[in-house]
This record gives sequence, structure tokens and C-alpha cells, in this order.
Amino acid sequence: MTVNTQMPSPRFASFRHALVIGLAFGALTLAPVANAQTVPVPSNVVQLQASGSVDVPQDWLTVRLSTTREASDAATVQNQLKQATEAALASLRAQVRPGDFEVRTGSFGVYPRYASAGKMAGWHGSAEVIIEGRDIERISAAAGKVSGMTVGQMGFSLSREARRKLESQVQAMAIDRFKARAAEIAQGFGFTGYQLREVSVSAADEPGRPIYARPMAMEAKAAMSDAPIPVEAGTSTVSVTVSGSVQLR
Repeated sequence: MTVNTQMPSPRFASFRHALVIGLAFGALTLAPVANAQTVPVPSNVVQLQASGSVDVPQDWLTVRLSTTREASDAATVQNQLKQATEAALASLRAQVRPGDFEVRTGSFGVYPRYASAGKMAGWHGSAEVIIEGRDIERISAAAGKVSGMTVGQMGFSLSREARRKLESQVQAMAIDRFKARAAEIAQGFGFTGYQLREVSVSAADEPGRPIYARPMAMEAKAAMSDAPIPVEAGTSTVSVTVSGSVQLR
């Protein structure tokens, strides 16, 4: 018996090698397709939102006391503003009691002053001291006793404590309205119920409009008594909005 020991031709070997690589590559590319699962497209999905809101009395008063100075050099303006600010802070801190109100400095700046021809004519600057808190009567009384500064702006708002206390109540109201509307929509389209898919909750409050006080001349203010500044609070609206999507079923 004769055994053929002849080696295959190079052309046949190359063809067989290419065939093996091709089959292997085909198996690799087909495997993901075979394992992939078709994700069903969601149907009967409805987007909706609902809100809840409550109007509440404003309980936080902010008063901005301000003053301006002018001089030929910046250092003089800065020193005058510094003295006015320190005097106002000392006067307010002497009146404040723990829990009455908060006192802090506001804006402070010195800027060049230009004449009509564009030439620098000196320096001017302004400084602020801010009083804020829930004790409206004491704040208005303290602001009226500060000399060297005038009331530039007053505004009422809602304190963080009051807003946080109301947000839970308003949020529950918005969620109940969202659920009721989703059930109503499902019933209107002939479905027995719904399934919540996604939801987002956002809260906001609308601050009251600030009350601007007309600045008074220092001489006129000095001639006036130390009577409290007349103030009256308004209301703020705390609102919560619930938005999202439900799938009717």
C-alpha cells in the first residue's frame, strides 16, 4: 500500500486558511444578533403635570440702609464710607437682642466720577447696611434710629422656616392632584388604571414685590423724630409642581 505524503499546494492551504477565518468571523458577528432581545416600544404613555399652591403672609422683612459720599480722592471717600458703616453697625447692635433680627453689611464700593467732557472730576462711593428678620416692629424701629444712612429699599418675603413647613403640605396637595388627573385620563380613554413611569417634583415661592423708600436728605432725617418706619407685609405664594408620565393599562 502506498501512502501519499505529498504536502498540499500553497494555493490550497491559503484557501483553507481563509475559509476557517471566514467561518470564525461569521460566528462572532452572528452571536450578538442571536442573543439580542427586542425591546418593546412603550405604548399608551401620557405626559401630564399638576400643581398645588398656598398663599401665606410674609414673615421676613429686609431693610437696606445706604449712604453715598463724594471727594476729590478715593481714600477720603473710602474712609467716610467706613466711618458711616461702623457707626450704623454700632447703633444697630446696641438695639438688637438675641432672636430679634440680623445685621450685616451690604455692598461697598468706590468709583471714579467723570465730568460731562469725559474728564475725571473726583471720586464717589456708596455703602449699605442690611437689617432683616421676623420681628418687623423692632426692625422698623431700629432702622428709624440710624443716623448717617437712609432707607434705600425695603422688602418682605417668606422665611426659610415658613417655606419648608408649607412645602410638605403643598407637595402632598400636588401629588394628590397628579394621581387624580392620571386616573381621570385613564378612565376617559377607557382604561382601568395606570402605571407611573417617571416623575419629577419642583418647588418654588413667589416673593412679594419690594417696597422702595424715597431717599431723604440727611438734614431732613435729622430733623425728624426716631419714629419707626411704617411697613406692612403682604403675602407670598408657595407652589409645588409634579410632572411626569404614566402608562395607561
